Amino acid sequence: MVRELALRLSGDEGAYVHVACLDRWGPVAEQLRARGIAVTALAACSRLDAGVIFRLIRLIRREHIDTVFSFLIHANAAAALASLLTRQVRFLQSIQTTQPHPRWHWMLQRIVRHAAEEIVVPSPSVAQAARKWAGIPAERIVVIPNAVEVGEFSLPRRDVPGKRVGFIGRLDPIKRIDDAVAAISRLGEDVTLDIYGEGRQRGQIESMVQRLGLGRRVTLHGTVPGSAEALSGIDVLVLPSDAEGFGLVLIEAMAAGVPVIGTNVPGIRDVIRDGGNGILTPPRNPKALADSIERVLSDAALRNTLVAGGTARVQSQFAWPIVYPQYRAMLLGEG
Repeated sequence: MVRELALRLSGDEGAYVHVACLDRWGPVAEQLRARGIAVTALAACSRLDAGVIFRLIRLIRREHIDTVFSFLIHANAAAALASLLTRQVRFLQSIQTTQPHPRWHWMLQRIVRHAAEEIVVPSPSVAQAARKWAGIPAERIVVIPNAVEVGEFSLPRRDVPGKRVGFIGRLDPIKRIDDAVAAISRLGEDVTLDIYGEGRQRGQIESMVQRLGLGRRVTLHGTVPGSAEALSGIDVLVLPSDAEGFGLVLIEAMAAGVPVIGTNVPGIRDVIRDGGNGILTPPRNPKALADSIERVLSDAALRNTLVAGGTARVQSQFAWPIVYPQYRAMLLGEG
């Protein structure tokens, strides 16, 4: 979202965009620099590296920045501290999660929110969490959904054997990937699971796959540069999370013409309308997830309905031509 927003803002006449990352240089920085956008790595040595704050302040002053838009709690905290030593600079923040833990994130957000003129969230569920756990007044919350460039997902379908279920995201306990693996174990031998992403739960997932004898049916592909290629080779996407801020991969799958199944939890239910543009299942219920997968894979009429509904919803609500003017109005003061 940061990359795509920066690219669009940089194309607006009179707008200067400079992206700063708290950590060291990474692949998104390379992508931005290749498109002519200035990027600074603030190179934090740890979460308590106070030097980051002063490097950010120097950047704001040197580049004559008048608006700072920070994403996620660590960046929000750094920007809030920088605001104490800068004047005539507008600060905006973004919250992208509905996860209740770690609780200290929300405690810190409750403190740093005072530095922000407005706080952007991607869904009503995140707005509710921000009010409840960070005490942010409703009038200071702006709901702007995540977005996709629809054309990037119009890849030809790859002809792959079997019935392929896919998961794309970080391998983290909140994502409940173990539920997807357990669901696959309940389905026929021709149903396979492709897992795209990396994270601290990889070893646990590999052990589970081995224990259930699913080595030939579950493949962990690791990190991929983008989800479009992965989506072109799967028949249905699952997102069995305990909570999401939005679930960007859901609208990416919809844009790619892939039916989606997600759990009926905050964030996901803001995107999926059950039976219309996807299927909602109870969380932490591998049997229900398996039943939903079987239903989608075996019912061509249902798949067509979900794909058509997903395409329509993305184009009407979550495509960049719809979403960008909302960001533009907030950041540049123009519609």
